[in-house]
Amino acid sequence: MNILLSNDDGVYATGINILFEELKKSADVVIVAPDRERSASSHSLTIDRPLRVNEIKPNIYSVDGTPTDAVNIAVHSILKTKPDLVISGINYGGNICDDVIYSGTVSAAMEGAVMGIKSIAVSLVVNKGGGYLPKDASLEEDLEASFRKAAMFVSNLASIFNKSGFSENTLLNVNIPQTIIKKEKNPFEYRITKQGKRYFEDFVVEKMDPRGRKYYWIWGKNIRFDDIEGSDYEAVHNGLISITPIHLDMTNYKAIEKLKNVDLSLNEI
Repeated sequence: MNILLSNDDGVYATGINILFEELKKSADVVIVAPDRERSASSHSLTIDRPLRVNEIKPNIYSVDGTPTDAVNIAVHSILKTKPDLVISGINYGGNICDDVIYSGTVSAAMEGAVMGIKSIAVSLVVNKGGGYLPKDASLEEDLEASFRKAAMFVSNLASIFNKSGFSENTLLNVNIPQTIIKKEKNPFEYRITKQGKRYFEDFVVEKMDPRGRKYYWIWGKNIRFDDIEGSDYEAVHNGLISITPIHLDMTNYKAIEKLKNVDLSLNEI
């Protein structure tokens, strides 16, 4: 099995390197990832400047671009053959609910799916931001051990997913709560989920610089979630691994019939 590994935390991030070591036990793995953190870069491509690749060590490359750039360059230029799997992660922090729209982690996997490659996005859900875990679930001291345990699950999932008959247009968005490190029984208990809904109440923060000019931070706090049964948030909040299949076809099929019954022509000009 040949695996392309990427992320949005950057090529030197703990999560991707721990996963690389775990996957190497059973597969041929190459890392091609951004040279720095590119969180919330979504599915952006760099088209206004040339991109540069640096071989850090055998089978590990950095790209001075986005996660989507990295996957594109890997498949079309660096790798000798098309990989069997693209895995993005392990990301530091969850990619749940509406995060999938903005996430560079999910977008790297999505780019693999666009090219007809089975793809998985993986995130370790921690309590630093996101509000996905209960407030008493702070486990920062066990972060590296949590990544290692999560990597074991991902390695097994990769082997199974590679042999499956899933559509090439579907990727898996996997969110692993850091609390699995404390579970002695069934630490890898999971649920197949759907995308939940999350709200930021203060998405844009306005500040004033010393010269009296306004500047803005796009961020959020006071997060709340819809109580949706079977959602990714519900699973993770209850200490379970969430596996959400995401399809590339964003057509709202229910809306097609409604629109057919609406006259959208201009009767008067």
